Amino acid sequence: MSDPLPLVIANHKANLTYSEFEIWVNKVGPVAKDFEGTVVVCPSSPFLAQALILTQAQSWNLKIGAQDISRFDIGAYTGEVAASQLAGICKYAIVGHSERRKNFNETDEILDQKVQMAKKVNLTPIFCVQDENTKIPEGIEVVAYEPVFSIGTGNPDTPQNARAVSAKIQEKGDYIILYGGSVKGDNVKNFVEKSVIDGVLIGSASLDPQDFIEILQSIY
Repeated sequence: MSDPLPLVIANHKANLTYSEFEIWVNKVGPVAKDFEGTVVVCPSSPFLAQALILTQAQSWNLKIGAQDISRFDIGAYTGEVAASQLAGICKYAIVGHSERRKNFNETDEILDQKVQMAKKVNLTPIFCVQDENTKIPEGIEVVAYEPVFSIGTGNPDTPQNARAVSAKIQEKGDYIILYGGSVKGDNVKNFVEKSVIDGVLIGSASLDPQDFIEILQSIY
């Protein structure tokens, strides 16, 4: 991955209407343009194509990512979105988020299939792990450490433990490491400053554009 660090990813999950998302992009885009790193937004899948149009029209430094991809290629898979369908729109794809593992029973085998589909069309998988023992498929460049107890709870891991876990993950491969879990403007710098953590994956705090802008501005 050649994009500059830090890497900051907004994961909107199943939130925001299109009009709300358009407001979000128009507020965050100008700030992202001047950010000394890479900013990625992962909106709900119906908004992906229009997100690309909006960001390209303004030449904003705002990359587009998918929240998930199918483990299947193009074909008769109703409701699925194949990686090859996203290749001209997205740069990144989140794979293995804890909510996908829990709510949709995604196994290591399924996640490995998704990673291979992403890499086949040059999408960069953002592979989520719950701890240093989570299996990481071959060919992964970006790993997001997201402790389950911190997802959507408002209780982040301590920066010290997050760095310790990230260091153990780094021993397994030359990964770009992200932290995800209750990241906010008042704690983000503690995670990325002077550590093995190269960026953040942000859920709830990314929904309000001003909250997300505060995070971007607080990293430095």
